[in-house]
Amino acid sequence: MLRRDDRSAARPARARRRRGPGLRVRLTLLATGLVAAVSALLLWLGWMLVGEVAASLPTLAPGTPVLVDGVSVPAGEIAAALGHSARSEVLQVGSIAFALVVLAAAVVSWVLTGHVLQPVHDVTATARRLSAESLDARIDLEGPRDEVAELADTFDEMLDRLQAAFDAQRRFVANASHELRTPLAVLRTEIDVTLADPDADVDELRRMAAVLRDATKRAEGLVDGLLLLARTEAAPRRASDGDEPVDLDLAARGALDAVRAEVEGRGLRVEVRPGADAVVVGDAALLERVVGNLVENAVRHNVDGGWITVTTDSVDGRVDLVVSSSGPVLEPARVPDLFEPFRRGADRVGPGSGLGLSIVRAVVRAHGGTVSAEPVDGGGLSVRVGLPGQVSGSLNTGVTVPT
Repeated sequence: MLRRDDRSAARPARARRRRGPGLRVRLTLLATGLVAAVSALLLWLGWMLVGEVAASLPTLAPGTPVLVDGVSVPAGEIAAALGHSARSEVLQVGSIAFALVVLAAAVVSWVLTGHVLQPVHDVTATARRLSAESLDARIDLEGPRDEVAELADTFDEMLDRLQAAFDAQRRFVANASHELRTPLAVLRTEIDVTLADPDADVDELRRMAAVLRDATKRAEGLVDGLLLLARTEAAPRRASDGDEPVDLDLAARGALDAVRAEVEGRGLRVEVRPGADAVVVGDAALLERVVGNLVENAVRHNVDGGWITVTTDSVDGRVDLVVSSSGPVLEPARVPDLFEPFRRGADRVGPGSGLGLSIVRAVVRAHGGTVSAEPVDGGGLSVRVGLPGQVSGSLNTGVTVPT
């Protein structure tokens, strides 16, 4: 995608282009020129061959009367006279044939190039009709599958991707607006109710302040998540001097410690299964955010008395982190939708804005990894993250169960 400065530099370059003959005209001139050159070569060869044939005629005895085109020619000059006459005839007939062939070549080239280039004109016309609000136009070229058809099909596929991207962007903006409107509505409602109460005392004001604090905290978390998601998806992450090794085992234990109170309050059973060499390299803050989001989702969308399992493993230089938990039953077809912003399972409950798994996917992809999820039999979700690992000999492989 062009950056703003690249687009501004490209516009003057397009403006400097002078209007020249169209592609159809150039192809027609090229084809006609080639036919004219070949025809001229054939005419010259015919002229030469006729002269050589005339020169190879047998000689006659001197004094033998010979008429060439009604003119008496001495017998010794018969070959030259016949050659001159034949070459003149070839030039006359050949010139007429040359003009007709060149004219026919020009007409045929003009018609054929127009037919061949018609899909290109269709692509251009379709592109001119497009806008962000009308991305449903397609070429749908029929006919043989040649290079032009491949171009048209590629253009249609590009439009499909663009339309999907614009639709996703519209849904994202609409969902973000809806999510932000909720805390703002809470803020305004609490303020209006408190201002409308003439007998509001200090306790009422404190209650209102607590509600406002929670609403602003939710809005702040939502904005932070949106900014992080936007920065992560804006461009591929490049390795930098700021990258450092991150032990996913330690990150998982830290994330579980952060939610220990909620785990104990809901009676969740937690099991950590550490693996050897569970070290990855990258942005430590983002990678810890990945682990934290997975653990928080496993806790918030769980059921009272449920279970959580955190497993790490290293295979062929790749570290896998699997966070599984009990919870509501999820339809397998809807599991991929959980990675879209503001998308939640139909029966998933708990706080959150629906950005957790979206951020996980963006960060993991930025680090060259993969992420997938599948429902657990009986209810719940299992999320697997795979990241390029780093061999390390000093890892803590003991098992720690936070509850």
